[in-house]
This record gives sequence, structure tokens and C-alpha cells, in this order.
Amino acid sequence: MEAASSATDLTFWITCGAIVTLLVMSAYFSGSETALTAASRGKLRAQAEKGSRGAETALRITEDNERLIGSVLLGNNMVNILAASLATALFTRLFGESGVALATLVMTLLVLVFAEVLPKTYAITNAEAAAARTAPIIVWVIKIFSPIVTAVRWFVRRVLALFGVQTDPDSHILAVREEIAGALYLGQSEGVVEKEDRDRILGALDLGERAVEEIMLHRSRIEMIDAEAEPDAILDQCLKSNHTRLPLYRDDPDNIIGVVHAKDLLRAMHKLVTESQDGAAALKNFDVCSIARKPYFVPETTTLDDQMRQFLRMRSHFAMVVDEYGTLQGLITLEDILEEIVGEITDEFDPDAEHPVRRTEDNQFLVDGAMTIRDLNRANDWNLPDEAANTVAGLVIHEAQMIPKVDQVFIFHGFRFQVMARKDNRITRLKVRKL
Repeated sequence: MEAASSATDLTFWITCGAIVTLLVMSAYFSGSETALTAASRGKLRAQAEKGSRGAETALRITEDNERLIGSVLLGNNMVNILAASLATALFTRLFGESGVALATLVMTLLVLVFAEVLPKTYAITNAEAAAARTAPIIVWVIKIFSPIVTAVRWFVRRVLALFGVQTDPDSHILAVREEIAGALYLGQSEGVVEKEDRDRILGALDLGERAVEEIMLHRSRIEMIDAEAEPDAILDQCLKSNHTRLPLYRDDPDNIIGVVHAKDLLRAMHKLVTESQDGAAALKNFDVCSIARKPYFVPETTTLDDQMRQFLRMRSHFAMVVDEYGTLQGLITLEDILEEIVGEITDEFDPDAEHPVRRTEDNQFLVDGAMTIRDLNRANDWNLPDEAANTVAGLVIHEAQMIPKVDQVFIFHGFRFQVMARKDNRITRLKVRKL
């Protein structure tokens, strides 16, 4: 009788020890999953460059999140199910049929507190450190469960395919840009990140996805020099201009033959006047083409990131934009690209023009028609679409499918647009209100 009691006590303690061990393993799997998925890859890479092998391993195994999560979940479910089975057997032996309900209640509390909430809270608080410590062990878990996880992934994809859902095995859960953008928007909503800082970072990230045609100065607004004009008129135009570089054309504005830099023009004219006995009269023989620099043409589809690199490589800040037929469409400068990151750049030579967005007394906004939709969205934290048009006026014309008249009102995308001014076929000013 005593031997049976001793065996029962030994079995009881072995079962209890096994349940505790399985709960510890469950906590480890839960914490590891949270740490490895929540850890910043940027911080892990910084640690890896400092010599942390754990961080390097964590970076390697998080490249395939689906395999990582599948292996960890498989291990976690196995230990949880085994722990619940042992607890049910133990409580049934002690309390009879009511032991099933009691085992369910006790194991639910133990798993919830000690195997889920507690380890995951710690992992979120110390994500990078926990990921670096747990990665070397999780690597072996992935290797052991890899055949099973591969089979499960294949089966899941086949099941999803039956319902018309196609999965990309090489896709990531979140793209890097979306992850950064989400963190910035969250930080800005919580007051940790300033709106201006958010816009600068997102502007830099967008350079590779936007083309020069989206921000170029349209050809209708380009100030040009006629090569056949009198030297006095050319000098007067350059002195009155707010720009240091002006395109030079002959006969037709589409026929750009060079770019005139104000410094080159003034130096050449000063040299001609001072070295000639005729003085200012010598300017009549001045040939503006002799000091014009070779024009630089770029396709309108070039990305802003590529164009900025070209500007820096060529040590040039000015380019003419052409379409696929070689027709002039506009011009772009390095300053235009930088403004997409830091916002509007002005200096003492910029005209004291009215701000392109001005709030009215009735809480509406007067907007320049040539203002880009992106700039308007950044200025007011709006979300007007910019796929079909680059400017606010272009968006109104696209949606209206006509050239509106003054005082016409349109409502689309949750905004009210009223045409305030128009010049020829171009909308120059609008009044916009968010509904």
C-alpha cells in the first residue's frame, strides 16, 4: 500500500515538473516570437556591425518571417497541447470527471499569464536584446521543424488557391518604406515626431518613386532668352530676372541652344566694355551664344533620386525636361528636388509672392492652381490623390472632364473646389474646403 502511494506521489511530482517545464518552454517560444518580429532591423544591424553574433543571427532568420513564425508557432502549440494533456490526466486522477473542467481553468490561467502575457511584455520592452539572445536557439528550432513547416506552407497555399487567394512566397509582411512611414505617422500622432520632420523623411524616401515631370517647372512658365535679341535687351532681362540661369533659344522656344548664366554674361560684357575703346557701344557686337553653356536634357520619366545623383555627379543644377518625342516640357533644378525634402526654399531674390495656400475668414483655403497636390497635402495634412494629375488645377480638370468657368463649384474626394480665377484655359486660383 505504501509502495503504491509512493509511486503515485512520484508520478504526481514528475507530471507537475513536466507541466512546469513545458510552460517555461511555451513562455520561451512566445517571447522569442514577439522579440524577433518586434525588433528593429536597423538596431539589430547596428549591433551586428559592433560584433554581436546574436543580432547577426536574428537578422538572418527574420529575412523569412513566414518560416520563422511557422516554426515557433509549431513548437509553442506542441508544448501547450502536451502541457494541457498532462494537466488533464493529472487532475482527472485526483478529482475524477470534474478534473477536466478544473484542468482547463488552471491551465488557461497559467498559459495566459506565464506563457503569453509575461514573456511577450518583456520581449516588447527589450525587443532587440531579447532577439539577440534567443536567436541562436531559435535557429535550431527552425532547422528541426523546417520539413514540417515547409509541408504546412505548401498545404496552406494550396488551400488558399482553392479560394482564389494567391500568395507570394518572397513577399515580406511589411515593406520597409511602409514600416517607416507607419512609425512616423504614429510618432507624429503621439507628439514624439514633429510634422516637419515626418515630411522631410517621407520626402526623402519618395524620391525613388517620383518622376521629374511631377515637380518640373512647366514650359509655359519658363523665362527664356531669345538669341536674336539685342545685347542691351538681354542684359536688361538678366538683371531683372530672379534666376541666375536662363535657357537660350533661337527662332522657336522649343529650339534650346544653350543656357546663359548671369555671372558668365556679366563677366563677358564687363570685359568687352573695359577692354574696348568704344565703351558701352561695344556691346552692340556682343554674341550671347559665345558664353552660353551646353544645355542638359533629361527625360520626363527620370526619377528624382536618379536625377539628383546625376546633378551631383555632373556638378550641374539645371536641366531641361523633354518627352519621348524630344519636345520641351519644362525644366528642373537641384533646388526643386531638395524642396521635396525640406519644403519651400526662398532667398532674398525670390519674388515676394503670395503664399500658394492662404486661409480665408470663412475657414476655406485659397490655392494657386499650379500648386502640386503633394505640396497641398503636406501643407494641410490632406490626402487628395495625385495619380491622375500633378497640380490642383489639373485634378479639377481631370475630375470635371472639362475646363471650368469662374465660380463653378465641384465636389469630389471629400473636398469642395470653387474656381476663383482663370487665364485663358488655365485655372490660376481655387478656393478649397474639406467637407
